[in-house]
Amino acid sequence: MKILHLDSNHPLLLNQLNILDFTNDEDYTSSKQEIENKIHLYDGIIIRSRFSIDKSFLDKATNLKFIGRVGAGLENIDCKYATLKNIELIAAPEGNRNAVGEHALAMLLSLFNKLNKADKEVRKGKWLREENRGIELDGRTIGLIGYGNMGKSFAKKLRGFDVEVLCYDIKSNVGDKNCKQVSLSELQKKADVLSLHTPQTDLTKNMINANFINDFKKPFWLINTARGTSVVTKNLVSALESGKILGAGLDVLEYEKSSFENLFSKDKMPKAFEYLIHADNVILSPHVAGWTIESKEKLAQTIVDKIKIKFC
Repeated sequence: MKILHLDSNHPLLLNQLNILDFTNDEDYTSSKQEIENKIHLYDGIIIRSRFSIDKSFLDKATNLKFIGRVGAGLENIDCKYATLKNIELIAAPEGNRNAVGEHALAMLLSLFNKLNKADKEVRKGKWLREENRGIELDGRTIGLIGYGNMGKSFAKKLRGFDVEVLCYDIKSNVGDKNCKQVSLSELQKKADVLSLHTPQTDLTKNMINANFINDFKKPFWLINTARGTSVVTKNLVSALESGKILGAGLDVLEYEKSSFENLFSKDKMPKAFEYLIHADNVILSPHVAGWTIESKEKLAQTIVDKIKIKFC
């Protein structure tokens, strides 16, 4: 079987597939059209998020048997059409779930303890102790939306704290010893913190909007390490200004390109984003929650292992 690699990944991926007698070609620079002109030669492709795999692309991939996505989400792939063409879809959420769980916790604790604000002030010679008095996580209720690999990882990290962890998920019976599954209304009634762990779907797009935010009984903190399209940024900013949202940790933004590699050009900075970058109660990171040294290796190994099970 011939595999075309469209993004660079940990070298173990290529090395182990070579050992398994797959033929591996690499093309990290050609345009999508150039790739389409030769995709019929390949049985498999491995991609991160370089470009979308749409119906037109899949029609040209006449011999394709699998698509390996070195990451968790599959929103850049026309999954329904690929399935109709009997193409196996392979993702690797197991590979970076621990990294995402740790990042979400880091953001939450940083917000509660004003670490980013305090750090910037001390670097400027300001020694403001009372202004940087933090709050403690113990005694809070943490609400998770989405309780798959990422949500479970975050809930596990929270076991060391005296907190109640609740989750809402469209699947039934996903709760476990680390988290109680509840209705969305109960979560909105009780949560002090909301953390998103959902894929990008029609259900989750623009999910965190003004109406959704206002349905929370208490002011709350928001953590988003999932997908930027889930949050309507201008509604988030309004809630931050009013105090309905107390602070936000955002690893993802609705302004990201679909490849997750770039934002908008600087001359088109949205007003809502300009607010976020100047807010002391907002922490931003460039879609790196699942982007650790360890997860790079684990993601690649997960893809290899799944290909081996299916095609060896």
